[in-house]
Amino acid sequence: MQRPFDCAAHLFLTHMALYWDATYAIALALMEAYPGRDPVEIGLGELAHMVETLPSFSDDPALVTERILQDIQITWYEEKATP
Repeated sequence: MQRPFDCAAHLFLTHMALYWDATYAIALALMEAYPGRDPVEIGLGELAHMVETLPSFSDDPALVTERILQDIQITWYEEKATP
């Protein structure tokens, strides 16, 4: 079961420009944008595309590394698993 987002968190995530180094904020934005998706079942290429298509994503797609994508995926998984 996913934790509900409060209004302040939602406003923060929807009005904040996201860059690759903001892995925690990106993970939260992905949780909100794709509530039914299991991050474990998403490949890194698809994950990169999902991040790049977030409305608030503002970074250069060429700057992403495998490590950044893994950090986002792990954070998303851990946050989703937290009751």
